[in-house]
Amino acid sequence: MKGRILTGHRPTGRRHLGHLVGTLQSWVKLQDEYECFFILADWHVLTTDYSNSGRIGQNIIDTLIDWLAAGIDPERSTIFLQSGVPEHAELTLLFSMLVTVSRLERNPTYKEQKQELDLGERASLGLLTYPVLQAADILIYRANVVPVGEDQLPHLELSREIARRFNNIYGELFPVPQPLLSATPRLLGIDGRMMHTSYGNTIPLSAPPEEVREKVMSMITDPERIHKSDPGHPEVCNVFSYYQAFRKDIEEQVRDECEKAKIGCVECKRRLAEFLVEKLQPFREKRAELIDQPDKVIQILAEGTPKARKVARETIEMVRERMKLDYTAQWNVLPPAKSLSVHF
Repeated sequence: MKGRILTGHRPTGRRHLGHLVGTLQSWVKLQDEYECFFILADWHVLTTDYSNSGRIGQNIIDTLIDWLAAGIDPERSTIFLQSGVPEHAELTLLFSMLVTVSRLERNPTYKEQKQELDLGERASLGLLTYPVLQAADILIYRANVVPVGEDQLPHLELSREIARRFNNIYGELFPVPQPLLSATPRLLGIDGRMMHTSYGNTIPLSAPPEEVREKVMSMITDPERIHKSDPGHPEVCNVFSYYQAFRKDIEEQVRDECEKAKIGCVECKRRLAEFLVEKLQPFREKRAELIDQPDKVIQILAEGTPKARKVARETIEMVRERMKLDYTAQWNVLPPAKSLSVHF
């Protein structure tokens, strides 16, 4: 093994094409090269959607089913639920003492989400400290590699800063995690904005053929191309970016057809839609099998979460020792927490 990886998703519902090209395809390959921990980060959902917490449970199942259908293998990786490992919360609290408010407010993702979700003064403390919780997620497993997109680099940089600061103050414990950048640029949503479940601009991996076609046909293309005979500008066309992500074999052909007005936008989108329908067919079939086995899906979490918690507890014990916070154990005032049971 080259090292240990921690990565995951917020369980916000069905996974979409952005997840496929941005993370899932690479995760499947990384399972053969690294010791992988895949986290269903349910606490992170609350940072922007705390008022709808009742739907998180079903979203966890939907997300996990999509992971499995995409090729994430519980026999080769540890798949676990964040809230089933309370040590994440303890390490987040301890890390929060090492970070200033002004440092968190400079995070570009925090500013972007406030603006995109129109939060204003309603932005929560949880959203502000999201990167601290993320740092705890990574470092509690002493992961040394983290697959990220470019938009997540500021969060990972804070994790690296926290690891270095902790090590400088309390002694070496945490590896400084290195980014493993995705080779695929971030895929935009069908409206040209960042692809995000809450924006309603995604193409779910489990979408039936008619939904895929409808979504693709509604995509924004080159705004300067009014007529079919007008030369196109592929570099500003969102549809062309999907060809770059999924059909590199005909990328140059599509570019030529667009620039020389050999093909219209409608025909170009129709061709893309049919390719995506075909590409997603195996995924839909595998997902349908898993939906009929809910007990098997939940059992994967029931087995993976205690494995993750065992590693997390080992780290927390070392953190307490380094920080000289293990005094209650020395005094025998409080019994140590030994239970690793997780109930679903």
